[in-house]
Amino acid sequence: MTIEKVDALVVGAGQAGVAMSEHLSANGLSHVVLEKGRIAERWRSERWDSLVANGPAWHDRFPGLTFKGNPDAFVPKEQVADYFVDYVEKIKAPVKSGVEVTSATRLQGKPGFLVETTEGTYEAGNVIAATGAFQTPVFPDLIPAAVDVHQIHSASYKNPEQLPQGAVLVVGAGSSGTQIAEELLTSGRKVFLSVGPHDRPPRSYRGRDFVWWLGVLNKWDAEATPEADHVTIAVSGANGGHTIDFRKLAERGMLLMGRTEGYEGGKLKIAPDLTRNLSAGDANYLAVLDEADAFAERNGLDLPEEPEARILGKDTDCISNPIFELDLQDAGITSVIWATGFKRDYGWLKVDIFDASGAPLHKRGISNEPGVYFLGLPWQTRRGSSFIWGVWYDAKYLADHMTKQKNYLAYSNAH
Repeated sequence: MTIEKVDALVVGAGQAGVAMSEHLSANGLSHVVLEKGRIAERWRSERWDSLVANGPAWHDRFPGLTFKGNPDAFVPKEQVADYFVDYVEKIKAPVKSGVEVTSATRLQGKPGFLVETTEGTYEAGNVIAATGAFQTPVFPDLIPAAVDVHQIHSASYKNPEQLPQGAVLVVGAGSSGTQIAEELLTSGRKVFLSVGPHDRPPRSYRGRDFVWWLGVLNKWDAEATPEADHVTIAVSGANGGHTIDFRKLAERGMLLMGRTEGYEGGKLKIAPDLTRNLSAGDANYLAVLDEADAFAERNGLDLPEEPEARILGKDTDCISNPIFELDLQDAGITSVIWATGFKRDYGWLKVDIFDASGAPLHKRGISNEPGVYFLGLPWQTRRGSSFIWGVWYDAKYLADHMTKQKNYLAYSNAH
């Protein structure tokens, strides 16, 4: 059996894997990128039809290649996937699609790892898990499967037509849940939205997109804190981009509720936290406006003032008189979409570097096991780490670290 030897083996050819390949090549490290599907597969098959990037084209990209067309546009998901295909061709990345990694184990008596795949075996000096954190959908075990309601995860949602007729409950009000709920509302569906704690930055303010404001305010480089690590962000690039305001969605007929906590006897138990969650989201929104105004004044920026941005939607009846119990049948709900995030899946990585919850033990993507790296994790080094442009910078840090370690191992004091 022939075993191919490489300095590094990258698992996953999404944005993280492609970025990793560019920096490995720049550092002269031999490598291969293995992808069980197609390049940027999740953009194509695990997202809804109308999804666009949440940042404008000028921002959500790698430094070495721009998107075609309007730089201020929000790029549709298929074009995002095509961008990474083009990038692979541009940098001549050694990507092998349709190859799944089944195990990676530490070599005995020498550095490196034995990596088994569906298309052969590799010896790799380093292994980079570039699969990100959005791997296996989290499907809460709340509503029994025997209940006559269609249940799917947001990763399986494509468009309103795939759902049976009737009202829809969307659980989770991050970017995915809110965009899906708004699309369903616009299509004429009766929609219930379960809203948890969240941040909701303005889509744009005083003529600049929020990604620009977060950049100049140095918020993209903010490091993780226990409070910020798991905060949901409600922002949308849909329909040309607009600020998400849950009160305005309620004015259009969407029925808002607090967090979904339980189910019994055909009824969902709803937490009494809707008002608190909306108020905290408003406070986050207004705080960004305050910081933006202060920055503009301090730096003498000639940007148009926008006082109307501080006008919030009114409290509708579903906010003033919140729902604490929801009878699915009485409400006419025939579908539930769980926009409840994802969990990690590193079953192929046979190395003791995970905590009790399955989270990788690492610092800035460098694991406790020499030679094992992670890339594309939320807050890996900073707030921007899981974004297209952010992962590119994290990849450079990892490639530089591998190069330093390789040089140490190559040292000899023989004269």
